[in-house]
Amino acid sequence: MKIAIIGAGAIGGYVGVKLALAGEDVTFIVRGANLEAIKKNGMKLVMHDGTEHIAKNVKATNNYEEAGPQDMVILAMKAHQVEAIVDDVPKLFGPDTVVVTMQNGIPYWYFHKHGGPHEGRRVQSVDPTGRILEKISPDRVLGCVVYPASELIAPGVVVHIEGDRFPIGELDGTISERAQKVSDCFVKAGFKAPILENIRSEIWLKLWGNLTFNPISSLAHSTLVDICQYPLSRELAGDMMIEAQRIANKLGIEFRVPLEKRIAGAEKVGKHKTSMLQDVEAGRAPEIDALVGSVVELGRVTNTATPHINTVYALVKLLAKTMDEEKGHVKLVGEGSSDQKH
Repeated sequence: MKIAIIGAGAIGGYVGVKLALAGEDVTFIVRGANLEAIKKNGMKLVMHDGTEHIAKNVKATNNYEEAGPQDMVILAMKAHQVEAIVDDVPKLFGPDTVVVTMQNGIPYWYFHKHGGPHEGRRVQSVDPTGRILEKISPDRVLGCVVYPASELIAPGVVVHIEGDRFPIGELDGTISERAQKVSDCFVKAGFKAPILENIRSEIWLKLWGNLTFNPISSLAHSTLVDICQYPLSRELAGDMMIEAQRIANKLGIEFRVPLEKRIAGAEKVGKHKTSMLQDVEAGRAPEIDALVGSVVELGRVTNTATPHINTVYALVKLLAKTMDEEKGHVKLVGEGSSDQKH
């Protein structure tokens, strides 16, 4: 398959290398240092067991027209980065191009082919102008939930930490021929890619943790195990998850994992910094609205009170605003360190 991967970060790089090594025709749509590194050396993947793989048979460009029509387009950037590239994405479309969305949180297409009273509603916190919906039709989309963890450690170099599961699903719940093709393609590359009849349920299960642990960790500068083992933050996480569960239930979603088991799963991950905390420490714009703001919005849509989520959302949005205005980052620095506190 001809596959364009927009973004060669932690997940895009990991997926792209594996697909290329499996024989797919992979093009990375990237910029800057990543573009130069991949053009020069290919894309390098270091697996969790230390084995190294280099995909030299990949193309890299920042020119969408040059890449041309694809069989599959993988959106591998964060949700708040999608709008900036939506005018160019259609340049990758042929008549049957499928778009695999790998963003965390509530996706822009959530209510399309959803049925019920909210059918066709735009999720404004994720797609405030409606341009994403306009340029990337939900008819092209296959939903996808990303479970692996990896890290871009240098331009063109990704380290895989754990996980290989990418469940996918049609928005209307059908088991389509194109979904089977994408699943087969991913499985051939070494991933687990089951086709789910309710991809939204899987999105909520992943989001259940992201919407709580990500903002709490970024505000408290604490790892998953710290949050789960400190009684006050564990209680706060549970309260936020209960509010989210009420929203999801009103939208027809049932969670297949009990709340306490979900928290225990996060605790087992250990001293792991969430992606939002990593962004705050690095001075990058954190991914807030898709993970938290969207749930606040769906709370309003379903007339569900979300006092705990609202409070955490307000605080983390203020933190992001302050970081942007001060052009700074926020990181705890131990005694004796030469690093400055910002």
